[in-house]
Amino acid sequence: MGILNYFIWNANPEIFSWNFIHLRWYGLLFALGFIISQQVLYYIYKKEGKPVSDIDVLTVFMVIATIVGARLGHVFFYEPAKYLANPIEILMIQKGGLASHGAAVGILFAIWLYSRYDIRFKSFWFSVKRISRPGQSYLQVLDRLVIFIAMTGALIRIGNFINSEIEGEPTGGKNGVLFAHNITERLVYPNSALASVEYAVGDSISTESEYVPLKILIAFKGGYDENLMRRYMSNQVKNVLASDAYASKYVHEPIGTPLDYSLINDNGVWTGIIRTQAVLRYPSQLYEAAGYFLVFVLLFLIWRKYKENTPEGRIFGLFLIILWSLRILFEFVKENQVEFEEGMKLNMGQILSVPLVLVGVFILIRSFSEKAKTIATKE
Repeated sequence: MGILNYFIWNANPEIFSWNFIHLRWYGLLFALGFIISQQVLYYIYKKEGKPVSDIDVLTVFMVIATIVGARLGHVFFYEPAKYLANPIEILMIQKGGLASHGAAVGILFAIWLYSRYDIRFKSFWFSVKRISRPGQSYLQVLDRLVIFIAMTGALIRIGNFINSEIEGEPTGGKNGVLFAHNITERLVYPNSALASVEYAVGDSISTESEYVPLKILIAFKGGYDENLMRRYMSNQVKNVLASDAYASKYVHEPIGTPLDYSLINDNGVWTGIIRTQAVLRYPSQLYEAAGYFLVFVLLFLIWRKYKENTPEGRIFGLFLIILWSLRILFEFVKENQVEFEEGMKLNMGQILSVPLVLVGVFILIRSFSEKAKTIATKE
């Protein structure tokens, strides 16, 4: 029957939930990125003789800037009309919608504040004082931070993969990933007749080269007779697989043909086996995670070689050039986030990445000037 080289991904995004408390892998990995970054920054500041107490202040700036910037970036870059029509939804981050370009803008602004001002919170008020942080100019701080921003970005993309979100375009062949959890979400819900859904590689090759055979294994809840279950399979399940705008992105079930299924009664427990076709997609989240992790390793090795003598802007310039160039390349295999991007030669993520690459080129060239080298030496 040939070789099928595809992977079925059906992970639950939640680690556990209890009442209104929901702990998700994405949130854990997001937080883990900041925790690891903070600890390694302690190491860098100790090696360079800088006050490690500044890292606590810097961490607060980073966390706030990343979350606020990423949210506002999505709002204004991707769906401004939607959120401006109902501004209260801007606060509903739990519904999704974060943009890495927005996070980048937020971080750049936050580090500008950090390098020039001391902001202290006192009860219900705060004070702002202009200061100078020796060895922590704007570019010097960014040189150290972007090392771990790359690592945090890798962890966030792994979280996106676990969530089965921001996945790639269909591969159009027999290789790729089936993001099956997105089908499960449409089949299993509180009032559904289904208790669970599992997936397995099908036992026959599809006649259409862009799809692969898939078995969907369904377990019914108790209290349903055979006729009712057959109607449920032929109607509700068929409609979800063939017509649901979300589920049909991941499974190819032709409209107008009967659902190919069988029911099995095992000592009163009914299960269904559906034979259909899967739409495989590029695991673009893992491509990005691997690329960002390699950027982290490269930048850390550069810092390790020069430490406090690193020319100002050298690491930051390389970060902008390499990371956002990778983003431009990865976007070619990623699904567009919003409808208006369809038909564009470059999507919004690529358009926003181009100026960041150009800024990186300018800063990298500047880092080879005598001024940048002198600043690093005087640190």
